[in-house]
Amino acid sequence: MEFSKFGKRFTRHTGASELMDDMGAAMDGSGSMIGPMLMLGGGNPARIPAVEQIFKDQLAAVIDQPDEFSRMVGNYSRPAGEGRFRRALARLLHNQYGWDLSENNIALTSGSQNAFFILFNLLAGDMERTGTHKQILLPMAPEYIGYCDVGVSENMFHASRPTIEYLDHRLFKYHVDFDAIDVSENIGAVCVSRPTNPTGNVLTDDEINKLLGLAEASDVPLIIDNAYGTPFPHIIFTEVKPLWNENIILCMSLSKIGLPGIRTGIVIAREEIISAVSSMNAVMHLSVSSVGAVLLHKLVASGEIINISHNIITPFYRSRVEHALVCVRSEFEGIEYRIHVPEGALFLWLWFPDLPITSAELYSRLKRRGVLVLSGHHFFPGLKEDWRHKNECLRMTYSQDPATVAAGIRIIAEEVRRAWD
Repeated sequence: MEFSKFGKRFTRHTGASELMDDMGAAMDGSGSMIGPMLMLGGGNPARIPAVEQIFKDQLAAVIDQPDEFSRMVGNYSRPAGEGRFRRALARLLHNQYGWDLSENNIALTSGSQNAFFILFNLLAGDMERTGTHKQILLPMAPEYIGYCDVGVSENMFHASRPTIEYLDHRLFKYHVDFDAIDVSENIGAVCVSRPTNPTGNVLTDDEINKLLGLAEASDVPLIIDNAYGTPFPHIIFTEVKPLWNENIILCMSLSKIGLPGIRTGIVIAREEIISAVSSMNAVMHLSVSSVGAVLLHKLVASGEIINISHNIITPFYRSRVEHALVCVRSEFEGIEYRIHVPEGALFLWLWFPDLPITSAELYSRLKRRGVLVLSGHHFFPGLKEDWRHKNECLRMTYSQDPATVAAGIRIIAEEVRRAWD
């Protein structure tokens, strides 16, 4: 059977499909691993019993109210998503930050991945009026693996290499190299994740404001991927000032708060963008799911979602990352390594300078040992230059139970030593 260009593009092998295939094989026992798989590769949030109980209570309350249950599963929503939830979220953000927005500035999507498919192809690619090809500028690679292959057209991204700040205790931090950034006429939007997946980096307020200034000067939007950020789920360990105006497209999610299965993404933007997202929702989905919106409506309307995030979720992940750092420093004794300072998100970004094998080979060796991580080379979309650093890094999650994380780190250390030996 012959597929179209579209079909061939979206059925080819990608880093995201490799990750999800490996996770699925591990879950159903069909992989070629020795023993049970240590799942340190995916971005699945941890199961936090106190948070799960809150969601169970909310679900029980919805089930007990026929009108609410019908609103959740028995009716199509508008293409922009369930209106009551969007109004509640607009009020929350206005009250919390003073942002001048309404429900017309908010659209829901079928998860964040779907949101970025819509936004990137809306703002970049082959432009009809000018006949030019526009790109999404990623000011600092590494960046999220899920961006890599969502473009309908090729050559969707242009990325810049960061500067590296070396810190004590074998830590380091990436910074935007503003001398290398050019928001030229072929750029359709600038995009950053904050906190960054895969590294846990949090761009400083100064970096965000400079990027916004560059975007505004070139009359293109700044997209901020806030899937792990504030006010929820607030998996962030440094102080930041949330920012939104009509030149910013802020993307949020209900996944990392503990609901990845309900696939609810949130886009906050000026009305022109929201109208376009809504139209594309109608074509692709008719309407988006109301499950997450109805389930969390009361928590958003009351502001309780912020208390849950700050008082339960943030301390939970802070404890998990501190445990993972202790394990790495113990097991990696004698290995040449560095860790990106974990300022947020769910991951440790491990760098092995001058590693004698590629990170892709290290990934394969670890998979054979029953440890699923991700090779760093997948996280540099749009960075064309040959940079050895791209093949010296691994992403691992610290969100799983401490025993699994400790066991996985021990095996990673063993395989890195074997590579050097």
